[in-house]
Amino acid sequence: MLQHDITTFLDYCRDADFSQRSVESLAFRLHEFNQFVQIHAVSSVNDITYPLLAQFVADFHKPSVHVKKARVWCLHQFFHYLKLHQLIQDNIALKLPYPKIEKKLPAFLTQKELNQILKHFAQQATTATGLRNLVIISLLGFLGLRTATIANLNITDIDLAESRIWIKEKGAHRQSKKDLPLPQILCRLLAEYIRQLNRQHGPLFMSKRQQRLARRSLQSIFYQVAQMLGIDKKLHPHLFRHTAATQLNQVAGMEITQFVLGHQSQHYTHQYAHLNPDIYAEHMRNHPYMKLDL
Repeated sequence: MLQHDITTFLDYCRDADFSQRSVESLAFRLHEFNQFVQIHAVSSVNDITYPLLAQFVADFHKPSVHVKKARVWCLHQFFHYLKLHQLIQDNIALKLPYPKIEKKLPAFLTQKELNQILKHFAQQATTATGLRNLVIISLLGFLGLRTATIANLNITDIDLAESRIWIKEKGAHRQSKKDLPLPQILCRLLAEYIRQLNRQHGPLFMSKRQQRLARRSLQSIFYQVAQMLGIDKKLHPHLFRHTAATQLNQVAGMEITQFVLGHQSQHYTHQYAHLNPDIYAEHMRNHPYMKLDL
């Protein structure tokens, strides 16, 4: 029933420069919504009511709180488009509240754990795939790059003569990039890796099928490493981003950490201040109750 409107809406999102990941998320949630309204025998988009939207968000397939949040965002966008194109009178989806999600401090790897992982990947670097994975894990652990950023890197984004890397910011305009300095160890690894690629252009990281490495493939690289090394954490790419942020904040401070991570607001960077064990230890040494004699 909604398929035509969904198709034109997704085309609108692409023209409006929504990220590919956002378009994929919208497509998936709207496919769910289309299934839902068909079950309820809705014949027109104008027959959709607020209680029906609320039921979809809260009950359809017993969603988690994160799925509920994604559904609310999706419906806000979709119904805004419908009103904009005068297909409906009011955006009733705006009344849908976002669910409250308990905020948790991001987990991070200790220096010992990160060294274990780097050593493991360094031992596998005798092959082309092993060297590729070592470069990826180093970019994640040293610079805190996002997996989407790493997957989209090209050879021309690396300037070894100046020891710099050019990266596209999350949500930024397609032509907007920033450059970051590269640690010398990363320069050496990248120099050897690019030499083995034996080409000057194209994707920096390729799959065995000679396609640009997908984000899902990046995620799968790390799933089994934690158990192999006895690390008591679920290893995932964002864990390395948290680790890089925590270590960078220890030595460089909040503003530089914000710039490197590409956070638009320092609000997101502040969470890593709580993960700085040195600052916490200093605070506890100076806490007035530490010298209290009971």
